[in-house]
Amino acid sequence: MSYSIECVVECGNHLGEGPVWDVEEGGLYWVDGTGRRVGKSSIWHLDPKTGKTRQWNLDHDVGAMALRGNGGAVLALDDGFYFFDFGTGALELISLVDPDQPRTRLNDGKCDRRGRFFAGGMDDKEELKICALWRLDPDLTVTKVDDGIICSNGPCWSPDDKTFYFADTFQEEIWAYDFDVSSGTPSHRRLFASTAFDAGVADGSTVDAEGYLWNARLISGDLVRYAPDGTVERRIGMPVRNVTSVMFGGANLDEIYVTSMARVKHPAVHDHFAVEEKPQFGAGHLFRIRDLGIKGLPEPRFAG
Repeated sequence: MSYSIECVVECGNHLGEGPVWDVEEGGLYWVDGTGRRVGKSSIWHLDPKTGKTRQWNLDHDVGAMALRGNGGAVLALDDGFYFFDFGTGALELISLVDPDQPRTRLNDGKCDRRGRFFAGGMDDKEELKICALWRLDPDLTVTKVDDGIICSNGPCWSPDDKTFYFADTFQEEIWAYDFDVSSGTPSHRRLFASTAFDAGVADGSTVDAEGYLWNARLISGDLVRYAPDGTVERRIGMPVRNVTSVMFGGANLDEIYVTSMARVKHPAVHDHFAVEEKPQFGAGHLFRIRDLGIKGLPEPRFAG
């Protein structure tokens, strides 16, 4: 099958992550998780019709965002959950998370189809199983739904809402859970796929309309498409090694947007990352894949 890969924004994100396609306005949001550490913007927006971008600066690391049904966004920042106003740039604290644990921060997150926001933590040194997965409900209560996590990534759901997928990047596993959509409770965690013998590690994910999971591989630069039984259906090599997340977009949800990372200095204690003096050419840019003939699903909004 013929397809094309293009760079659509030369943004050089320190840690590009969390792309969210806004089906109402036809634009893409994404975050630069640690951009503020090197003087870069934290939240980005692309209008594909014009090619114009907007940016917002924060004084926190940002793990993930979801759009709100009532306008604005909900953010998983380093220390907790916040509302964000795109017009004013103002943050409003909802709840702190793990305030007594200085080396953890919230990382990847998404909303389920009932409008609940799930986000998990990561150990900034990418070493210890000291983090948890949290659920922010529309009434703004926060509930811990799993723990024993090093680095949370790739939360997403099967089209029938019966399976929740979640990756721990540095335990080198993608997990599947039974999911009770009425209560928002994941249970019966089990191995969906391992990256232990892969050239890369699992980062952000999404699920397409056929129920296949797409995972961005940090380090190897691949997008991997998994069948619902966990077998690899295809791999797509990207132009840069450190691709971080993936999201369907476009008017027909038949394009794939891929974020990437330019960061070369890591506080991690492991040796997964190659020692580099400067980023690979194109690292940190936003990419788009067209003509795959595969469609995604609309990304839900936070209901609170």
